[in-house]
Amino acid sequence: MAVYKVTVATGDVLEARTVNRISITLVGSRGESRKTNVSSLLLPGTVKELTVSSQQDLGSIILIRLHKSRIFLEDAWFCKYVNVTARDGTLYRFPFYQWLDGNTTVEVREGTAKKLADDTLEILKEQRRRELKARQEAFEWKTYSVGWPRCLNVDSIFLLDSNTQFSCVRATDFTGVLIFQGATQLLSGFLLRSTNWSSLDEMRTIFSRTEGRDIVPEYVAKHWKEDDFFGYQFLNGNNPIIIRQCMELPDKFPVTPDMVAHSLGGATNLCNEMQEGRIFIVDYEVLDDIPAGTIHGRQQYIAAPICLLHQGTDGLLRPIAIQLSQTPGPTSPIFLPSDAEWDWLLAKTWVRNADFYSHQLLTHLLRTHLFAEIFAIATLRQLPSCHPCFKLLLPHFRYTLHINTLARSVLINPGGVIDKGSGASYEGLQLIVQRGLEKVTYTSLCLPDDIEHRGVAYIPNYHYRDDGFSLWEAIESFVSGIVAFYYAEDAAVSGDTELQAWVMDIFTNGFLGRTSSGIPSSLRTVAELKKFLTMVMFTCSAQHASVNNGQYDLGAFVANAPSSMRHPPPKEKGKGSLHDFLDTIPEVDTTANILVVLTLLSSRLKDVRFLGHYPDELFTEAEPRQLIRSFKKQLEEIKDRIEERNHRAELRYNYMNPLEVENSVSI
Repeated sequence: MAVYKVTVATGDVLEARTVNRISITLVGSRGESRKTNVSSLLLPGTVKELTVSSQQDLGSIILIRLHKSRIFLEDAWFCKYVNVTARDGTLYRFPFYQWLDGNTTVEVREGTAKKLADDTLEILKEQRRRELKARQEAFEWKTYSVGWPRCLNVDSIFLLDSNTQFSCVRATDFTGVLIFQGATQLLSGFLLRSTNWSSLDEMRTIFSRTEGRDIVPEYVAKHWKEDDFFGYQFLNGNNPIIIRQCMELPDKFPVTPDMVAHSLGGATNLCNEMQEGRIFIVDYEVLDDIPAGTIHGRQQYIAAPICLLHQGTDGLLRPIAIQLSQTPGPTSPIFLPSDAEWDWLLAKTWVRNADFYSHQLLTHLLRTHLFAEIFAIATLRQLPSCHPCFKLLLPHFRYTLHINTLARSVLINPGGVIDKGSGASYEGLQLIVQRGLEKVTYTSLCLPDDIEHRGVAYIPNYHYRDDGFSLWEAIESFVSGIVAFYYAEDAAVSGDTELQAWVMDIFTNGFLGRTSSGIPSSLRTVAELKKFLTMVMFTCSAQHASVNNGQYDLGAFVANAPSSMRHPPPKEKGKGSLHDFLDTIPEVDTTANILVVLTLLSSRLKDVRFLGHYPDELFTEAEPRQLIRSFKKQLEEIKDRIEERNHRAELRYNYMNPLEVENSVSI
């Protein structure tokens, strides 16, 4: 008779315990054991020890079956792992880290990561097929809006698989922050006022009550009028990926050398500065003719401005010309720094409003949230739990399906926060994302390629670029080690049918099969796999942090990031005034509604897992575990460099500090 020692670990949170009956079956290469009772009471944070006997030696233990059956009432159980020790001392590890709901039986593979080609036993090949079939039935695609990336076919967070939902700790904290911020604005009276702000100073009062979080908003309120700060935000603000070098002016933006001569200084001219690579452009063409909505029954307006910027001899970036439409002409003047104060300020504010849409709907929603969901669903549908790429990527999808399902329910839905609090109509919102997806390229998703393509490799003080490079390189080094360990040659990549199905699923459902995007529909070499995995991990972690974490900081002072504009763009100069400005930017309650959301999205909630922290030990082999330790060490070094730089800075750029970067899109 063969006797096996078994340890079963229950999760640490209070809800992890169960009073339902848990049993186990061991499956080996030579047979399987009888179902053996584990317990009918498993407490949080405990490890249950038992023995499982078999009439024969089972050989190598290749998988286990966990059985859960109700006793009276349903009581979900979170299992961390199961370890099995054979008579000869061989230890078999079965990492799980999942919830079991209802009356169910689940099969858990021994922890060694295996590609399909690595499985020689038919029972293991069949287990892969069963797991993927079940997942493809559980995680189906649907079209949320025509021309958008597809998404999970679930209409409510309450219908999500329990393993994709927020933990109780996370959900409670999320709701608590939302209620507290809403109550704060309500009690302060901001949510009840549908009137104009009375002054610029009054705008500060909306964030002055948020102790400890008013430092950057106060800086913004002090400096928002300055051209230096306006330029700085294109490098280190919430939308640092749209500025590009301008070597030739587009015909639709007829800036003349005389117009900008004063801004450039007498020692040079526009043609020379373009040739020297010191002229940059931001073009919001994606907003052209987007239908605007109404707020409080009042028509809102959207512009599609173009902004020209110059890098001065001091290295700072400043705007030198702004056109508020895509069509030049007498009713679309080019505004200049030499114009009257409120003409120039209002022109810059129209750019900031356009940047609000570009950031929220494209840079943030589309390029991090929606793409992360695509990566997550494709991974669940096409890669079994034992696949090395599944083990690598799963931590980077934690809570993504929950937060995105919630966003479709309350944030980007008809009548949701964006619909009610921004100038774009719901149809306009849909169209912006549709146009944005049509413009996405693989180059733009890979930071080193994107920096080169936009011609911004040498702008000084571009912290997003510098910190992004550091994180990209650290992730790439980690990914390269994992890939090299499991894929010895290109043929192993091209011959991995599960991997090929995964990337095709992403190409088809995420990028709608658009070959012009450059997104691969197959991966043929080790190098291609390394780059694609690095892009996925970077997008879900560092890129999301860079465009999410500063939303409250830079958006709390409404004049710096207005979510709507209540007058059309000016068609002539000389008409601007403070009164007109206050009557154009959002009224008080609209500002407060948006700020409640920005506060929540920028908050550090409980139950977070920062980049490189993998408490769920999905890899059991020594090599990937060593690579994880090296990855964490690299991230620690990056943190130290960023904090050293910030120590000397008047305005700290900390959004890509590894201590602020979550593994996944979870907020």
